[in-house]
Amino acid sequence: MAATKGKILYKVYRALSYGLSPFLYLHLRWRVLRGLEHPLRWPERLGRPSHARPPGPLLWFHAVSLGESLATIPIIKQCILRRPDLNILMTTTTYSAFQVVRNCLPTGVIYQFAPLDTAAAIDTFIAHWKPKVIILMESELWPNLILGASQHGITMALLNARMSATSFKHWSIPVFIPLISLMLSKFSLILPLSNLQAIRFQLLQAPPPIISFAGDLKFAVEDIGMSVAEIKKVEDLRAQLAQRQVWMASSIHRGEEEVILEVHKMLLEAHPSLVTIIVPRHPLHGKEIALEMQKEGQNVALRSQGENITSGTNVYVVDTLGELRYLYGITSIAVVGGSFLPGLAGHNISEAAAAGCAVLTGPYIAHFSSMVAKMQQFNPMSVLQVHGKLDLAEALRNLLGDDKVLEAHRLAAKHAQQALACGIIVGTWNSLDSNVLRSAFGVDDIHKCSDCWPHMKIASLVIFAHVRMPELSIQQLR
Repeated sequence: MAATKGKILYKVYRALSYGLSPFLYLHLRWRVLRGLEHPLRWPERLGRPSHARPPGPLLWFHAVSLGESLATIPIIKQCILRRPDLNILMTTTTYSAFQVVRNCLPTGVIYQFAPLDTAAAIDTFIAHWKPKVIILMESELWPNLILGASQHGITMALLNARMSATSFKHWSIPVFIPLISLMLSKFSLILPLSNLQAIRFQLLQAPPPIISFAGDLKFAVEDIGMSVAEIKKVEDLRAQLAQRQVWMASSIHRGEEEVILEVHKMLLEAHPSLVTIIVPRHPLHGKEIALEMQKEGQNVALRSQGENITSGTNVYVVDTLGELRYLYGITSIAVVGGSFLPGLAGHNISEAAAAGCAVLTGPYIAHFSSMVAKMQQFNPMSVLQVHGKLDLAEALRNLLGDDKVLEAHRLAAKHAQQALACGIIVGTWNSLDSNVLRSAFGVDDIHKCSDCWPHMKIASLVIFAHVRMPELSIQQLR
């Protein structure tokens, strides 16, 4: 009965997506004009490919934005090591993710923008790429994608699965339960990132046998490499900051700069040479912050303009993309934004912790509450959660005023991140391989290619060594 209701709801949704397609097309063109979509590759969002499909079985990974995309890359690398017989397609939704991820993907991985969840776009995309398996990241639960793929016999998995409290509330409305239940039943594997998330998926009637645990992939921070030019830029900035005290506010959303700048003014009284680095979530926001400060007569340097930090510079605004991981390496304190205003839900703190920063975050961290809780359980000093600008200012004064306290917090954050990241990639791969890939592609496909087998043996030794010695990276073991 519930399955029948779910199918009826899906037919209604599919019909609506057909009817709304002209308006979605106009909205997409409007986004192109605003610079929110790629100026040339935007037709990919309608399912139209810009790349030929290679022969052979194809595995499709999909993530929405930059954070989820970077968390996917270690699994893609694992797949290349263990299953070189597979073609790999990676899609993301946001333009900002494209600008960074395209340079981080391993050689041979095909990159496309994800199609909109309209019947026409999904059908066109699947007809061209013909994936045998789709790996979705986090909360990408779209009816046309999931049920359309199921109708084509495509196997699906949901990694780092999470559902916000708002989404859970909406899906829990009785009229929608049959649809979400039908969608979740089409997955062969769901790996939630916490016990709370597992409970939410079970309450939405996900089949218990398909739910397993491997840990939060966002703990597994990997070095994605830097070009010679990028290394020079970062080292130049490090040299400019060598004799200054520094703290950084990262992933700042609109409105949060007011909190950060007020705290900055409070700190200047005791630390006149202090430099505050502000990294907004969106580069345009960074330009707006700098312009506003310049109007007030303040000395601010803007990274996109190549402006240097002089003796009179106290604020440095980073209005570029893809540099955050490297910038964490030049500051000892990181305040992770997206967490200081109601309605926000936090950002990934593990990158800052992996770089050895003392980590602080605000009170609104719904999407990362599990990550914060796990790190604090490992060591309460690993993450400082503050509750407003006065609390933040006091915490920063304590860190800036005592080198021993600062070093203790930095080590606590780094050790907690390393401990929690241990084994996550291998565990995720093992669950994915045993529950999804073997049934979809077969365990013998690899043996059909005699050239692939030596690579498989080497890869197996690398993975075995990594399990026994998790402190070593895959790259080091290779």
